[in-house]
Amino acid sequence: MPLFWKHYKSEISTFIDTLKANKPTLEQEQRAGRALLWDKPVDRSAQADFREAQVAQQPYVYQTKDK
Repeated sequence: MPLFWKHYKSEISTFIDTLKANKPTLEQEQRAGRALLWDKPVDRSAQADFREAQVAQQPYVYQTKDK
């Protein structure tokens, strides 16, 4: 390691650090936004019912069935 070695920090990392410094509530807002769409409780019994109700797909989807 050279004597005058500097720790490299990318422009993106610098941007994110300044963004977080300017807006300290950013991480909480991101977590709240994620909770709106993704963090939902899973109903295991309904999920099992959906799996049982699935119909097997034909090998070739666009093939018409012979009557």
